[in-house]
Amino acid sequence: MNRTGAGSVGRDTLLSMIESLIDPGMLVLSLWAVAIFYEKTVPPAYLILSVIVFAMTFPGTSHLQSSFTKLVGQTLINWIVVAALVLVTGIVTRYINEFSTNAVLAWLWVAPASQIAAHRALRLAAPAVIALQGPPRRAVIVGMNTQGIALARRIRETPYSRIELTGFFDDRELHRLNAPPGFALIDKLKALPAFAKEHGIQQIYLSLPMASQPRILQVLDDLKDTTASIYFVPDMFVTDLIQGRSGSVCGMPVIAVCETPFRGTNGAAKRLSDIVLSSLILLLVSPVLLAVAAAIKFTSPGPVIFKQRRYGLDGKEILVYKFRSMTVTEDGKSTYTQVTRNDARVTRVGAFIRKTSLDELPQFINVLEGKMSIVGPRPHAIAVNEQYRKLISGYMVRHKVKPGITGWAQVNGYRGGDDLVHMRHRIEYDLDYLRNWTLRLDLYIIFRTVKVVFNDSKAF
Repeated sequence: MNRTGAGSVGRDTLLSMIESLIDPGMLVLSLWAVAIFYEKTVPPAYLILSVIVFAMTFPGTSHLQSSFTKLVGQTLINWIVVAALVLVTGIVTRYINEFSTNAVLAWLWVAPASQIAAHRALRLAAPAVIALQGPPRRAVIVGMNTQGIALARRIRETPYSRIELTGFFDDRELHRLNAPPGFALIDKLKALPAFAKEHGIQQIYLSLPMASQPRILQVLDDLKDTTASIYFVPDMFVTDLIQGRSGSVCGMPVIAVCETPFRGTNGAAKRLSDIVLSSLILLLVSPVLLAVAAAIKFTSPGPVIFKQRRYGLDGKEILVYKFRSMTVTEDGKSTYTQVTRNDARVTRVGAFIRKTSLDELPQFINVLEGKMSIVGPRPHAIAVNEQYRKLISGYMVRHKVKPGITGWAQVNGYRGGDDLVHMRHRIEYDLDYLRNWTLRLDLYIIFRTVKVVFNDSKAF
C-alpha cells in the first residue's frame, strides 16, 4: 500500500495541492449549492457545517493513480463515514433541525457525485496543469546503487511527474555496476559540475553511501557553482522505514527510522475514535453480548469469558478478553495450540461464535481500558510471539502500536493460520499499516471487516 504525498519525489506539487482540496472543497460547494437551491441562501447553520466538514476531510485523498472503480468505491466509503458522523451528531444534538430535510437528502447524493466528477476532471486536466508550469525539471542521480536505482524507478513509474531523469553519475566502472535496462551511466563524478551547467540540470540526487562523507563533501563543494537543487538520499533508507521523518532532539537534527505513528495529535485522534466507536458498538451489541453469554453458560461447563496473555504496546504483557469457544482455556503464555477445522476442543456454540467472530466482542472492553485499539495488528499468544520473533525479521516492530480487534492483514485475507509463510505475509501487512496509518485507513478497515465477517468462514 504505497502512497505518494505532496512534496514527494515524482509527484507534481500543484497537482497534490489541488487533490488535497478536491474532497473537502466539493463537499462544501455541494452543501452551499443545495442550500441555495432549497433555502435561496446559505444560512449560518450551513456555513458552520461546511467549516466542520472541511476540517474533517482535509486533506483529501489522492486518486490520480486509481481506477474509476476504486475511485468510486473509496469515495463512497469515505462519504458514508463522514455523513454518518454528521447525521448521528446532528440527531443527538438536535442541530439537524436547523436544516431542510430536502436539502439534507439532496446533499447525501450530490456530495459524492461532485467529488467523483471533480477527481475525473482533474485527471483529464492533469497534463494541461503540468504544461502550464513549463517543461519538466531535468535531474541526475549520483550513485548507481540500490537506493539510487530504486529512486530512478520510482520517478519513472510515477505518473504526472515533472522530473526528467537524464541518468547516473558514478566513479565505478560500468562492468562493476548492476545497471538495469533503461538507466544510463553518464560519466564519473568529476564531470558532474560541468555537465550540470551545460545541460541545465535542475535537481541532483546524491545517493552515495553514508560512509563516503569526504566524497560527498567534495561533490557538494564542486556543485556550488551550479544552481541545481541538491537532495541527499542516504543509504540508511534502504532499510525498512516505519514512520520515517525528520525532527530534532534538544536542537540536534535527527531522522526517525522506526517510530510509532501515534504521537501528538495522531495519538489523541486515535484514542478518541477508539473510545467513541467502542462505546457505541458495545451499546448497540449489548443484547448480542447477553445472548452469547447465556448460550455459553448453559451449553458447556466453564467460564463465559476467558483471558489470554498476549503482547500489547511496546511488547508488554496484557490480558485479552474473549468469549470462551472451547472446552479448554489456554492462557497462551507457555503453550498454545492453534485451532484447526473440526477441532474437538471447540464447542457447538463456540464453532458458531468463532465463525461469526462474536467471540471477539469482549475485546471492545479492552479497547475502553486502553490496552487495545479497534484497528491494529492482531495480538498473538505469547508462546506464538516467542516462536516467530526468532524467525521473522521485524516481527516485534508491530508492537510499537496497540494491538487491534481487526487489522490490515485480516481484511486482506490473513485472519487465521500460524504457519511461517502465512505469518510472514501477516507481518508484512502489519508493518504496511504502521507505515501508512491514517484515521481514514482505520475507518476503511472497519468497513472491510464487516464485509469479511459476513463473507468469510475463517476465524481470527
